[in-house]
Amino acid sequence: MCYNFGVDTYNLRRFEDSSVWLSQSYDIGKMNVKYSPRSEFQARALRLLATVYLEWDCQQFQEKALHAVDLANKECVSSSGLYLKIRILLRCGASDYHIRAGLNEMLESEVSLEVCLNTVKRLISEDREIVAFEHLKRVCQHFETSPDLGTALVLHIELLLQQGKELLGKQKIEDIISGHYTGKQLIPQALTSLQVLLWDKGSKYFQAKNYSEALQWYNYSLSFFKAGQMEPNLAKLQRNRAACFLKLKQLEKAKEAIKEAERCDPDSIFTQFSVYKIAIQESNVEKAIEAVNMMSVLARSHMASEDALLLSENAAANLLSLAAQIALENEQQEIAMKALESLCENCRDEAQTLTALRCLVRLGLSTTEGASDEMRNPNLDVLLSYLKMALQKISCQSLLAVEQYREAANWFRKTAWNLALQCERSPDRMRDFFLLSYQLSQLCPPDRTVLMGQKTSLLMAASASLKLCRNSHHVQTEELTQTLEYIQICWEVWKTLKASGSFPVDRTDALLLLYEFEARAKLNDPKVETVLESVLELENVETKVLETIAALAMEPPSHFPLLCKKALRVVVSLHKKQPQPDLSRCSACIRSLIELSLPSGVSEVEARVLEEVWGYYEEALSIIAAAPDDFPEVETLWLLTRAWNTGILLCSLAQYPEAEKWCGLAMSFIHHLGSLQESYQTQMSDLYGELLDRLDKAKKLVLEE
Repeated sequence: MCYNFGVDTYNLRRFEDSSVWLSQSYDIGKMNVKYSPRSEFQARALRLLATVYLEWDCQQFQEKALHAVDLANKECVSSSGLYLKIRILLRCGASDYHIRAGLNEMLESEVSLEVCLNTVKRLISEDREIVAFEHLKRVCQHFETSPDLGTALVLHIELLLQQGKELLGKQKIEDIISGHYTGKQLIPQALTSLQVLLWDKGSKYFQAKNYSEALQWYNYSLSFFKAGQMEPNLAKLQRNRAACFLKLKQLEKAKEAIKEAERCDPDSIFTQFSVYKIAIQESNVEKAIEAVNMMSVLARSHMASEDALLLSENAAANLLSLAAQIALENEQQEIAMKALESLCENCRDEAQTLTALRCLVRLGLSTTEGASDEMRNPNLDVLLSYLKMALQKISCQSLLAVEQYREAANWFRKTAWNLALQCERSPDRMRDFFLLSYQLSQLCPPDRTVLMGQKTSLLMAASASLKLCRNSHHVQTEELTQTLEYIQICWEVWKTLKASGSFPVDRTDALLLLYEFEARAKLNDPKVETVLESVLELENVETKVLETIAALAMEPPSHFPLLCKKALRVVVSLHKKQPQPDLSRCSACIRSLIELSLPSGVSEVEARVLEEVWGYYEEALSIIAAAPDDFPEVETLWLLTRAWNTGILLCSLAQYPEAEKWCGLAMSFIHHLGSLQESYQTQMSDLYGELLDRLDKAKKLVLEE
């Protein structure tokens, strides 16, 4: 009971109470030998009592602590009691003489090797190096025949290295290596500890850029492996040796080391990385790309257990990133891009992936700038794939801060925009880049600048799609339908923009309607009429827009002659209202109206059509009369010729009054021919006279019949 109270109060750090209870426990145990507890129990109580004095105040209770532990060892000697005595002596600052006496006592009591080695470590931690090494030497001699001696030898080497005595440490290592091949091999646990020690030294020297020294430590480690041994650790060692050889410019030796690493562990991403580094040194592009591909495959499949562990920490991505950096430092841009592509496919870190994509885009841009026309489009396609990947990564991000992904989206948006502008000769690529710019802009804050970018991107995408359809020999129904979707989205963006302010000189409304008209016309959509009405409702609609609509209405496969004529009539009307009308364009419109209403080569002419065309001629005459010197002479001649031919046609159809009327109309244009008037007047007057005579005869014959 007293012992239990002593334990409880010790755990509560109530040392004074604990010492009383433990002393009572020991004294009660001595009162009656017949009924006293076993000596092991008495020794245990005394060891705890000594520990209480040690932790309470060792300087004040030094004698009590030593007395208690000595009594314990007399009651029942044990490793823990002997070790506790050394602790107390060290804490009290006892002389080396007294400590050596305690150590001798340990060896005489046949304590285990483990306790002896722990004692050595304790001596080192208390700055008793001389005593520690002396004791360690005696321990090695004492356990010379023990199979666990290697543990002591490894500790000896470790302590020598800690004390900066590397030459002595190396000598001990070489002795162990010699023993390894003469039947004195270390137990597995000791060998593992030694290997860790050797690798640690090699790594430290490598980081300090002392590669020859690092190589020596790795070579020590290699001495413990059998020839032809298959083990992942051997592959790691060979990779470390190869890294040293590369730094020492010993390429052939590095290749030999990596060949061994591949033999031991071919499915390690780190082995492939070493293969990659050697290929870069040799400027072997094919081998380097092959290694990158293997790294990518291994990163995805987790074929090696070590890699699977490290991949969870994104080690594969870091290796690929480093591979790209090495390639760029060696001016191997193609290989660097391949490494970055693999990084983007396998990296789990969103920020790292976006950084890699930016690098890829920059490298791709530098390649495109100096590329020939033959290589330009393939390079643009590669850049397009990078931007699509960026869009996908940013859209699916979950860990990036809002500012980060918005900044990234804005950067890629601008890049897509600039690339689109470089695709004038390739409308399909221009469309794709502008669409990507729009999609990326949706991930940016919707301020006025971004909305303007969205509007323009959609407009340009629609324009490029329509150009693509114009260049095709077949109706691109799907493309045209998609174009109408771009236009509809653009309308929504434009409405949002107009709600935020005025745009007095913006032509977006007209362009959207124009693009919509073209798309619907090519789809033979009857809604084109509604689109034209919307155009006519625009404030200050431009004649050029209407002229374009007129042309589109009749551009195959479109065929909307009524809409075409409607647009042309409005154009003529608008031209006439101008202070200085463009008579050249005005005459062209009238000519188009006449050709649409009265095509060449017809064998019959309806009275309704003649009346309509007559109206266009009267329009032309009124315009000529208003500005006789400005109306194109060639157009006047065409009007004259066409009216005359119409009269001749009507004559052949026995429509004599109409024939005379149209021929007379033709004659009325002679006075407006200008320089051609003289040559045409005589000729046409004679023809006109002959025609009138023929018409009179024809009329008499009709009357006689």
